[in-house]
Amino acid sequence: MRSDIDIANDAKLLNIYDIAKKYGLDDIEPYGRYKAKINLDVQSSTKGKLVLVSAINPTPAGEGKTTTAIGLAQALNILGEKAVLALREPSLGPCMGVKGGAAGGGYSQIAPMDEINMHFTGDIHAVSSAHNLLAAMIDNHLHHGNSLGINTKTILWSRAIDINDRALRNIIIGLMPGNSLTRESSFLITAASEVMAILCLASDIGDLKRRLGKIIIGFDRDKRAVTAQQLNAHGAMTALLKDAFKPNMVQTLENTAAIVHGGPFANIAHGCNAIVATKLALSIGDIVVTEAGFGADLGAEKFFNIKCRQAGIKPNAVVLVATIRSIKLNGGSVLKDISSVVLNIDNKGFYNLKKHIENVQKFGINAIVALNVFDTDIDSEIDAVREFCKQIGVTFVTSKAYMDGGYGCQELAQEVLKNLEIDNNNFNYLYNLDMPVEDKILIIAKEIHRVDAVLFTKKARADLSLIQSLGYSNMPVCIAKTQYETFDKTMNITGLNICAGAGFIVVLTDGIMTM
Repeated sequence: MRSDIDIANDAKLLNIYDIAKKYGLDDIEPYGRYKAKINLDVQSSTKGKLVLVSAINPTPAGEGKTTTAIGLAQALNILGEKAVLALREPSLGPCMGVKGGAAGGGYSQIAPMDEINMHFTGDIHAVSSAHNLLAAMIDNHLHHGNSLGINTKTILWSRAIDINDRALRNIIIGLMPGNSLTRESSFLITAASEVMAILCLASDIGDLKRRLGKIIIGFDRDKRAVTAQQLNAHGAMTALLKDAFKPNMVQTLENTAAIVHGGPFANIAHGCNAIVATKLALSIGDIVVTEAGFGADLGAEKFFNIKCRQAGIKPNAVVLVATIRSIKLNGGSVLKDISSVVLNIDNKGFYNLKKHIENVQKFGINAIVALNVFDTDIDSEIDAVREFCKQIGVTFVTSKAYMDGGYGCQELAQEVLKNLEIDNNNFNYLYNLDMPVEDKILIIAKEIHRVDAVLFTKKARADLSLIQSLGYSNMPVCIAKTQYETFDKTMNITGLNICAGAGFIVVLTDGIMTM
């Protein structure tokens, strides 16, 4: 393990002006010494090549996907490339929960980690405010006569908060007599808000306002959709988001630039950072390393089918992160007993790894498997993963991003450079947008999740009919499922939500929660 710096405490961070200057940026808005907002008018062209870092199904503690992405970008810079990171912003929910922060770890961190993991530049708070402004305007409209004729039983828009608070999942509002209508409502975590998705998918501030105006808040008594624009809420929401829409710049412990912007979860949203941030990174770097949440069955699939499609970009290489413990867990081991299980080539967890490799290949790209090595891993287990990858013809490397930073990812960086030099991927989407919504769901369910059948509840069938009648069938679908779940033979669909502003349809599976 490296000992030249005491991780974050002794890292020699540069003033954010110096980081910006290294990448040709002159006009930034500093938030202290080490953070800044970047004005979007600096974006010129997307010249860089894009590397996606994904993973297999994770354990509750995570598998080091972000840590590996950071280490990879640092390693590319060590090898003389001009690399930039494009990452999501952490949410307070996981930070204060089981998983912890999302700014990397060890010698592969973005810094200052504590500030990034908590309030950062206030973007997520701004999303919460814009979301809740719309909620308040709905109830205010009802209080003042409901001129739009909103059917209160069909209101879809809830409240949002960036904390896991189970007591707020389902609530009753308006209990004060005379102030508002008493009705059932709910809270979702801010990362699941359509406002967050819109922030991450909008191309410019005008597009942001247009998308916010398209949000469907419910239906009127004639079953017509009622939008945020009809409530005249989209202008004020845009005003609340005008600074949040600007990408944030920080740095790694090795002074690699990191554009950190937007934070939708991949289990209940589309799981990718902002398009404007990725394109900004592509305009200032020769290689951009980005990541998508959870496994390739969630974040990567949505990155390909939703983000790439809406942004008009494509990945040039894909890295798939695995760990010894995740293979054991996906092979049926109990989490508390994982340390006593010895991994061998016959472990059923390799089936999970193989399916995620195939998931990436279905989009016309070959994946590089990066085994994130822990100091508790033993050589025979590492050799088992190496042998498995050799048997199926996939490139395998070990990554020691946590222990050695960029120096621990040089083998991975070299393999990525080989892939970028060849650039023989034939990237394609998994489905066409003009397909019926049900067909898109079936394709993802069978091709990515390997189920034999998809069952729709009565409500889900009604939602499908509504989507068809309202003319929203030509949008991509966003499967909402838990990050740990792998389906047996059947996928149960309990409902579908139209995210008209974000431009996709959320498909709810059995057991998923938005808080």
